[in-house]
Order: sequence, then structure tokens, then C-alpha cells
Amino acid sequence: MKNDRRKFLQVAGTLTAGAFLFPQIACSSGDTTSEVKTPAMPKTPEAPKPSLDQYGIQLYTLRDDMPKDPKGVLKQLSSYGFKQIEGYDGKQGMFWDMGNKDFKKYLDDLGMNMVSSHCDIKVDFEKKAAQAAEIGMKYLICPYIGAQTSMDAWKKVTDRFNECGAICKKNGIKFAYHNHAYSFVPFSGMIPHDFLMENTDPELVDHEMDIYWVVTGGADPIEYLKKYPNRFRLCHVKDRMKGVEATERSASCDLGTGIIDYPKILKVAKENGMQYFIMEQERYDNTTPLESARVGSEYLKNLVFA
Repeated sequence: MKNDRRKFLQVAGTLTAGAFLFPQIACSSGDTTSEVKTPAMPKTPEAPKPSLDQYGIQLYTLRDDMPKDPKGVLKQLSSYGFKQIEGYDGKQGMFWDMGNKDFKKYLDDLGMNMVSSHCDIKVDFEKKAAQAAEIGMKYLICPYIGAQTSMDAWKKVTDRFNECGAICKKNGIKFAYHNHAYSFVPFSGMIPHDFLMENTDPELVDHEMDIYWVVTGGADPIEYLKKYPNRFRLCHVKDRMKGVEATERSASCDLGTGIIDYPKILKVAKENGMQYFIMEQERYDNTTPLESARVGSEYLKNLVFA
């Protein structure tokens, strides 16, 4: 009898243990309806992507450094992230005594491209147009004409611009005019810059909007971009100091530290045909041109349109 009782208890114990095991086996037999699911974590919003693929710098920003070591300065600018260069017509010419082809080769080695240059349109303009075209530049630009004293004088300016445009077109490049503040000051019942826009042939003459000078001249860059779509193909991105009088002309400062709303303006610019975004700076307080260039590159590299 003792043996029978021992066997009974062993069988009963086995059945009792099985009662606890069977539900677990059932749960893992392919029926997943009762599984506890971990709630999905909310996705972190992606940071907005920078809005400019490429941007450039006007070498006049480095006017004190370039004559001493053109190649060294260009190499430094390349390391900051600049891919495009706009030159100017100084004592060493647009190509810094290297010749147009050697200058282009050096830029190629740095991964940079000379898209345009300011130049004196009164001296050897046809030769300059041919040299620019030979190395694939896109634009020659008149940087300054000064305030004119009569309507006839303004008409002569537009006639000359159209002539320059025709010379550039013959060589397969484009001509543009770079504004200053004076062309937004009312004169003889009109705004000179409107006269320039309306009396230059769109097929021959584009315009480079220096946004700093538009603001300094008391005009609205966005208004002009919308009024004359696809006429402003290049722009100078140059900031204006906070807290200075409106009459102060020399008030440029590091990009991103001034009053000009570039995220908003450059968005409208691109929507209206702007192709080249070129940093420039003319005044340095407690900094150096190269350091300002580095700061400007960082600003443009991370710029997100508003």
C-alpha cells in the first residue's frame, strides 16, 4: 500500500506541474494575439537642411591680404568651404599676375571656380571678355558708376551697359551691374535704379544685387526681387551693423551679427532667379578679413531659408 500511495503522489505531482506548463506552451505556439507590444518611440524631427548648395566670396573682402600671397589666401578660403570666387580688377589684374589659364588651373586644384569678376569697363573690356570666356567664367561686372547729375548722363550709362552686354554675349558670357546706395536715391522725379533696370536689355544685361547697399540706400530688397524677377542673377551677401545711424555708409559686419534678414531675403531671391550667392565684407572691427571670411562661410554653410 505504501508503494501504491508513493506512485499516486508522483503522478499527481507531475500532472500539477504540467498544469502550469501548458498555458506557457500555448502562448508560444504561434498565437501572438496576447503578446505585449512595446509602444513605438516618437521620431525625432529631422533638423532642416541648409538651403545653399554652393556659395562664393568676393576677393575684395581680402583686399589687404591677396596682394601679399594670392595662392595662400585662396587655399585658406578653399579650406573654409568656399567653392566659388568673384574677382576684382586690382593692380595685379583679375588673375593676380598668373594669367587667366594658370589662375584657373590653381583654382581647379583647390576645387574652386571663378564665376565672375568686377572690372573696369573703360579699359580693354573686349580683351577682358575674351579672357573671361576662355576659362569658363560666367560674368563680367561693372562695380561702380557713381551718382549721375542728369538724365542724359543716366541714359549714357544704360547705353554703355547694353554695349558691354553685347560684347560679352559675342564671347559667350554675360554682363552685369553691381549696385551701390546712390542708385536708390530719388533723382529728377525717378529712382535711378529703376531707370537702369528698365533701360538695359534683359537679353544683354543682368544685375548683381548688393543687398547691403539696397538696405543702406533705404530700399527693400524683396520688393526689387519681386518687381524685377530673373534680372538679379548674382547677389552680395553682406550684413549691416546693429545700432548705427541710417546715414552711416561704412557699417558692414560679420554675417549673422547684423540687421539684415538673410534667411527671408535669400529665399525670395532664389525663387526669383538668383543663381550666385557671394559673401562680401568691407569693415573689420576687432577681427581680420580671413577670420570674417571663415565666419561668413560657416553662416552660409548652415543657412536655412525662412
